Amino acid sequence: MKFAFYTLGCKTNQYETQAMEQLLRERGHEIVPFDANADGYIVNTCSVTAVADKKNRAVIRRCRRSNPDAVLGVCGCYTQHDAEAVRALSADVLGGSGSRQEFISMMIEAVENRSHQESLDNALRRRDFEVLPAGGLEERTRAMVKVQDGCVNFCSYCIIPYTRGPIRSAPLNLAVEQAKELAEQGYREIVVTGIEIASWGVDLPGKPPVTDLIAALCEAVPGMRVRLGSLEPRIVTEAFCERLKKYRNLCPQFHLSMQSGCDTVLARMKRKYDTARYYESVELLNRHFPGCAITTDMIVAFPGETEEEFRQSLDFIRKCGFADMHIFPYSRRPGTPADKMPGQHNNDTKEARSRAAIAVAEEMSRSYRENLVGSTHEVLFEEVSDGFYTGHAPNYVKFYVEGEHLHNQVHNVEVTGLFKDGVMGRIV
Repeated sequence: MKFAFYTLGCKTNQYETQAMEQLLRERGHEIVPFDANADGYIVNTCSVTAVADKKNRAVIRRCRRSNPDAVLGVCGCYTQHDAEAVRALSADVLGGSGSRQEFISMMIEAVENRSHQESLDNALRRRDFEVLPAGGLEERTRAMVKVQDGCVNFCSYCIIPYTRGPIRSAPLNLAVEQAKELAEQGYREIVVTGIEIASWGVDLPGKPPVTDLIAALCEAVPGMRVRLGSLEPRIVTEAFCERLKKYRNLCPQFHLSMQSGCDTVLARMKRKYDTARYYESVELLNRHFPGCAITTDMIVAFPGETEEEFRQSLDFIRKCGFADMHIFPYSRRPGTPADKMPGQHNNDTKEARSRAAIAVAEEMSRSYRENLVGSTHEVLFEEVSDGFYTGHAPNYVKFYVEGEHLHNQVHNVEVTGLFKDGVMGRIV
């Protein structure tokens, strides 16, 4: 049978889609593009914002119209949060944000028997980490290893603790085993992913720190890059940096979750740090990993955010000097405390503040890349784009290089100038 996937949302969703594709291949089925003819279509959803829910519905409706006779399965956080809405969209198979193996079995059964299938649990009662195969799509050079699921931060704008449940960690030996398997398969980089990887280990015997996991992965695959997913800034301490800076294969790119550069807004968001603690992490990383790329996310026009608070945020991100940023206008998420907060902003304000923040982010990105001109970096090449072979350095800066047949190769490349969203380079 033929199956096709459409994935929305975070890297964890991307990983889980890859794992489900692998489970289907292991059972003898074929994975085809989403716009091809298939027996079953699977939409892996995100529900982090109301905008994400709107995208989910659009994809599901379009798939149903285009493939009226095929089996349509929907899984992920949207189904977990609002199964009734997914039922109303005429999905044949409903799965939540867990039990991916069971969901795949239901999809196969639904195609064979033309039956309706559902399996939904209470995410808040989950206690076990679901083991799924690690890997990436065949043409890719990097793969993801999921080491953790769940979150208990309960930020005021976020629904994820309710759709993903409490923290569950992968055993260290499992993560190491999967990393070694990926190295043997020819992948050159692994991305350590999860909903909140800094919390890895809190549910394991002895509550090992996440540095135990990162160090073990770096040592297990010394010839392979190890890239970290998003980090809670409080995890970055002197001990964290001292322990990890010796690993040459640890990518010096650190995505520190921020959301706002203003203390009063951070307090309303129920974040667990202030700007002083956040900046301490930035300074530690810059000192122990010279030249590293620090990246982040920022929400603008949060409920009640004043012009002064927004100005403070812009001043703070300039102070941090991020190598790259993702800017998001606040999107109301029914079911969260922020949805009921006073001071909700209109779209004009959201768009204006987004443009202003993006302008600062682009200025910082350009400055970071300009400082790379003349330096040499190991680039892992991935694909052809705009007539050039493209790849990423350990700091995740995108390189454009003239060349052929470079896929999955690593070369030393000198930065000769800026180009598009990255830099132009010359193989040396």
